[in-house]
Amino acid sequence: MGYTQSIPSGETVQDAATRVPKKRSNFLLLPVLVLSGALILLAARSNYYTPGDDFGYYLGVVGAVMMLILLLYPLRKHVGFLQVLGAISHWFRLHMVFGITGPTLILLHSKFTIGSLNAGVAMGCMVLVAGSGVIGRFMYRRIHHGLYGRRATLQEMQAQLGTQEGEVHSKFHFALQVEKRLKAFGDLAHTHPDGFLRSTWQFLTISLHARYVHSQCMRDLKRILGGHAAQRGWEASKLRRRLDTASVMISNYLEAVRYAAQFSAYERLFSLWHILHVPFVFMLVISGVVHVIAVHMY
Repeated sequence: MGYTQSIPSGETVQDAATRVPKKRSNFLLLPVLVLSGALILLAARSNYYTPGDDFGYYLGVVGAVMMLILLLYPLRKHVGFLQVLGAISHWFRLHMVFGITGPTLILLHSKFTIGSLNAGVAMGCMVLVAGSGVIGRFMYRRIHHGLYGRRATLQEMQAQLGTQEGEVHSKFHFALQVEKRLKAFGDLAHTHPDGFLRSTWQFLTISLHARYVHSQCMRDLKRILGGHAAQRGWEASKLRRRLDTASVMISNYLEAVRYAAQFSAYERLFSLWHILHVPFVFMLVISGVVHVIAVHMY
């Protein structure tokens, strides 16, 4: 992934840049979510249907059925004879899709209004379940290989980090201050602060710390490589390519450190999430049944 010797003396910087894994960008995710939410709200607030007419009623029925199907995923995980129903990864995908689509249809059914106490309780429980599901998905991805992969271990994270640490230090041996900054930040992955407040503070601030280290390293590299460029007559594009490659390599390393440092905390949070999510689901089922009975009785 690197240069022949180091950044200033290598001749394969452009090739190296193509081999450095790029961090996936999610810059389109927020606009898509905002647009989808606006369209859903616009449809719900229109006068084309009401919660009580056929269209509004069946929106609620389909959404409720999807929410009930969500319960099959934990059953598939823990009930032995249900293993014949397909791979657990397929059920997890279905769980994720229905966990978003079901609440969306119910929101459309209700038109974002609460007409009775039992409807309000059911809506509140649904929001709790859907919201906790989104949080659970976020934490799940922090401790698994991909969205549907097997669970990772702290040893795997630290082994991967060790490989990157050796590679980064070999590439930046000409910049001692950069090496020092990266090593100091890398130590965070192997140390655990004493006390709840200190560990929580490190967990919450390590991303900002990583950005600060990145900016300081790039400042040092611009000065050092700028000197090399002046001495050796590099073109501006050559200097820029080497700085871009160095920036990506440092970012990947800092991200690996942050990931390893937060891994144990995410494991604990995910276990706690399981404890809280299950009661929310039972509350949703009970309140949903009461709501359906009340609607058909009155």
